[in-house]
Amino acid sequence: MANDKNQKHQIVIVGGGAAGLELATSLGRKLGKNGLAEVTLLDDTSTHIWKPLLHEVAAGTLDESEQIDYLAQAYRSHFRFRLGKMEGLNRMKKEIYVSPTVNDSGEELIPKRTFTYDTLVMSIGSVSNTFSIKGVIEHCLFLDTTSQAFKFQKLLLESYMKKYIGKETAHVKPLSIAIVGAGATGVELSAQLHEVTSLLAAYGLKEPNNVKLTIIEAATQLLPALPLKLASATQQQLVNLGVDLKLGRRVTEVTKAGITTHDGEFIEADLKVWAAGIKAPDWLKQLDGLVTNHLNQLIVDDTLKTNDDAIFAIGDCAACVWPGHQVNVPPRAQAAHQQASTLSKSIANRLSGVALVKYVYQDYGSLVSLGQYSTVGSLMGNLMGSVSVGGFIARLVYLSLYKMHQVAIHGYFRTAMLTLSNLFRRSAYTKIKMH
Repeated sequence: MANDKNQKHQIVIVGGGAAGLELATSLGRKLGKNGLAEVTLLDDTSTHIWKPLLHEVAAGTLDESEQIDYLAQAYRSHFRFRLGKMEGLNRMKKEIYVSPTVNDSGEELIPKRTFTYDTLVMSIGSVSNTFSIKGVIEHCLFLDTTSQAFKFQKLLLESYMKKYIGKETAHVKPLSIAIVGAGATGVELSAQLHEVTSLLAAYGLKEPNNVKLTIIEAATQLLPALPLKLASATQQQLVNLGVDLKLGRRVTEVTKAGITTHDGEFIEADLKVWAAGIKAPDWLKQLDGLVTNHLNQLIVDDTLKTNDDAIFAIGDCAACVWPGHQVNVPPRAQAAHQQASTLSKSIANRLSGVALVKYVYQDYGSLVSLGQYSTVGSLMGNLMGSVSVGGFIARLVYLSLYKMHQVAIHGYFRTAMLTLSNLFRRSAYTKIKMH
């Protein structure tokens, strides 16, 4: 409830990822528009990109129109957006503390602030799990945030220029890119990069087939979320593309020159990408007594509530039991979408004194896109069980997951217009970002 009778109920959502932005949009339209609550979204960046698309940002193939400006979305959907990074919590006072915002020169733009809340939702996503391996932080690139993906894309283009332009390519060693982790991110990125190298050759920037892509994975199978048959088919597709797969190789050290595995092999790499697991940010462990697990995720019950009745958690930073399984709900986009939808109903109920809605995860399967080459995965359903899909049907379902996210944010009409607009844009713009 609000702090006094004349004040609106204060809902603060920390993190504007898939779950956080969908929740802020839903609550803004449902409660903010009607003056029933004041909804505030806090994020340390000014724009949103759906996280499963970050590998396309890194490769430079994502249309920049896919970015969503938080301020514009807040205006359209009746919530407030505040730029900043949360640094602390006082549960007794129901306050969160936000770090000062500074520019690239270190100049303070926005001072440290304090926000009060009646309902707090933590939706800060996840970061890469380096497993404390020597040299990973210093020498690897990550794809946890939009800024990191843009950084990779910039380095990729600069590396091509430095390696090939003005030189006799016949005497230049191939540009080597090593990706640690053979989950969806690593596999999708490798296929996207293969497509990009072909496009760069077509645009005249370098000679074709002069880049070496390597995936290093500790497990003996890539894509553990997929059935073995589909994982094997994907593996064969990557081999056909010329991707070098180092399966069953555990990384022990990363240096500027390359990567060392447990069996003593050294893999040279100009660019090194770490995509070998996730965890919630470390600072969640010291968040005023909120209970976390070994991956720093906030432990929630079946209503997505933490051990504090006023604080909820959704998305990758939440550890939610998956009934009937030996694991928690997996950190997938479909789970974030479902959690945002459930919590939107629960928070509306909370303001009315009605019981919270229980969250039940519906697994609709896993899909992996290999860009223009293929899409594979498995679909789940009560009537058909688990069905393997590939090709056009799999690609259609894969794209529909993103369209569901867009509909939750923009509505059906605006999503349809954006889709048509992007189709026309592709005929006039380059397929990859060249700057």
